[in-house]
Amino acid sequence: MILALDIGNTNITIGVYDDKKLLFVSRMATDSSRMEDQYAIELRDILDIYGISLKEIEGSVISSVVPQVTTYIVRAIKRLTNVEPICVGPNTKMNVNIKVERPELTGADLIVGCVAAAGMFHGPTIILDMGTATTFVVLDEEKNMLGGCIFPGVGISMEALTRRTAQLPSISMEAPKHVIGNNTTESMRSGIILGTACMIDGMVERMEAELGKKCHVIATGGLSKEIIAHCKRSIHFSDTLLLDGLRIIYEDNK
Repeated sequence: MILALDIGNTNITIGVYDDKKLLFVSRMATDSSRMEDQYAIELRDILDIYGISLKEIEGSVISSVVPQVTTYIVRAIKRLTNVEPICVGPNTKMNVNIKVERPELTGADLIVGCVAAAGMFHGPTIILDMGTATTFVVLDEEKNMLGGCIFPGVGISMEALTRRTAQLPSISMEAPKHVIGNNTTESMRSGIILGTACMIDGMVERMEAELGKKCHVIATGGLSKEIIAHCKRSIHFSDTLLLDGLRIIYEDNK
């Protein structure tokens, strides 16, 4: 079995694969103040909850955008399973070519998303990841990672809006009934949910115009499923895109 972890700024997503079958998905908070033993205890407990024996873990693969946490997670996995995790980077063997400036600065999560998408689609593809940050990454038909765009995620935008204004409340992320909200809460939901959907449609249209080709579009992370439901553009959703990409990378590098 393979233990896959995607370490994001807010959460660490954990999955275990038996060959190509994903047995479970779990999450724990990303906390740079924790030490390796604390992560080891939590990882051990999560595996135990899902009935996975530590002796069954024969390999591990990690993508991370939080380097200080990566060190502790790697040590925790080695202590628990006695295996050396593969940590994804620009020099890792994979099915895509990184064609951006300074590839060493490219987020591992972006790379992993591209790897998974490249295995799912033929032709140009746009990968949308709505986590702490919202990112678009473009793959051309030859599986070259060309670049994309990064901007604040939905959660960060909402947090900034409510903290920087005196009369706007915190709200639940539910789709509004109308674009034109008739109260403050509905107006905020319209702006956050429908406004983000419009942004996605607009960015996809501009990227396709720049490429001169129609693209497949796939989304993952955060509130993406709820938001892309309001996009005019047809967008495929995958909740396990990054874990699937990690599995592919492990198979290519084991």
